[in-house]
Amino acid sequence: MIVVATADFEVYHGVVTELRDRGTEFTTVEPDAELPDRTSVVITDAESAAELDDVPTVVAEPDEPRRAVDQALTTLRGAAGRTIIGVDPGRDPGIAVLAGETVVAAFQVPLADAVAVIQREVSDAADPVVRIGDGARLRSSKLVNDLEDVQVELIDETGTTPYLGTGARGMGDVLAAVNIARHEGEVVDARDIEPTAGELQVIKDRSREQSRTNRAIDELLARRVAAGELTIEEALAEHRSESDEASTTNGTQEDVTTRAEAANPASETDTEDTDSTGGRNDDG
Repeated sequence: MIVVATADFEVYHGVVTELRDRGTEFTTVEPDAELPDRTSVVITDAESAAELDDVPTVVAEPDEPRRAVDQALTTLRGAAGRTIIGVDPGRDPGIAVLAGETVVAAFQVPLADAVAVIQREVSDAADPVVRIGDGARLRSSKLVNDLEDVQVELIDETGTTPYLGTGARGMGDVLAAVNIARHEGEVVDARDIEPTAGELQVIKDRSREQSRTNRAIDELLARRVAAGELTIEEALAEHRSESDEASTTNGTQEDVTTRAEAANPASETDTEDTDSTGGRNDDG
């Protein structure tokens, strides 16, 4: 059983709220009180932790009660509570965090934020593993290549997307991430990203859809988007900047030509006169 023993009100309120939201069995005692016989792990604050050295203890920070509860649940489940992160890659990847077979957290975030979320979730875990579906090839490759200092497995996504009944719309990516987390896959360190012509065209089409002027980015920018160096929004911004610069340069050249012609208005007439006579007039 989990016991909450703290005199810190913020820690107490945050941890107890989190435990109640999850339907977890727990009890509370004063930091200096005798612990119940069924105590398996204690959640406390940093100041009180020194008094609780005879039992597994989790120190909770006031602004991170969920992390403390996750650690306590992992301790409660022992070796079967290994942290596993399942990721269903996409434009907004679904991310599921499991302690053993229990889902302890779930997220759906933009691709650009996914690595930061995953790294935060594995930062304090013992021997974590991240399992990434192989369905969205370019996006899964970016995640594999950007994750460091954690074991990553590539998972065959076949059959991981569940049927969604009435009222479950929008949950598919997260539920698929849970299923991905429960499959073992091939351990990978890196994955090559070489977009196909079709993948590049999809990126160009999406950039056209998002462009205010209905213009698509070029292939070079599309390749940078495919490699994860840029988002489509950033590529469009670069495209607009390059177009504006080219337009400014062309305008400057036209202004120089116009000023030169204005400074020597007779040049065109002289040329025409010479051409019309075919040379000098030697009469006289």
